[in-house]
Amino acid sequence: MDYHQLMLENHTLFTKHVFHRLAPYALSSGQPRVLEYLARHDGAVQKDIAHACMIEPPSVTSVLSRMEKDGLIQRGAREGDRRSQYVTLTAKGKELAQRTLETFREEEESALGGLSGDETQTLLRLLEKINRNLKQTL
Repeated sequence: MDYHQLMLENHTLFTKHVFHRLAPYALSSGQPRVLEYLARHDGAVQKDIAHACMIEPPSVTSVLSRMEKDGLIQRGAREGDRRSQYVTLTAKGKELAQRTLETFREEEESALGGLSGDETQTLLRLLEKINRNLKQTL
């Protein structure tokens, strides 16, 4: 297979596995990445979430609106800064974010199963290099 075929297929399969395991939570596309980001950067502004999760700003607005409706996040201004909306996880959102992080970790272990530690590190190093190359061309 060519690079693009392998990457698209790996992404599709990994995503299917993640969504299958998180099916009881009825997450929409984009929500697992946002939960992962907020688990590490709770209180982030919407612009930073969009950038880090590589989601277009109008799409992240939609994702966050649904998450707010579902009781996973809260949005609000910080004292002294009314220009920006800060996004924080609710208790329910923190619990689901942790479950999402566990799911990502377990699926990574499954996907990388059978690779030695050195092979895993080489793969990650090469993928980071490819990632940098692709980002430079945007």
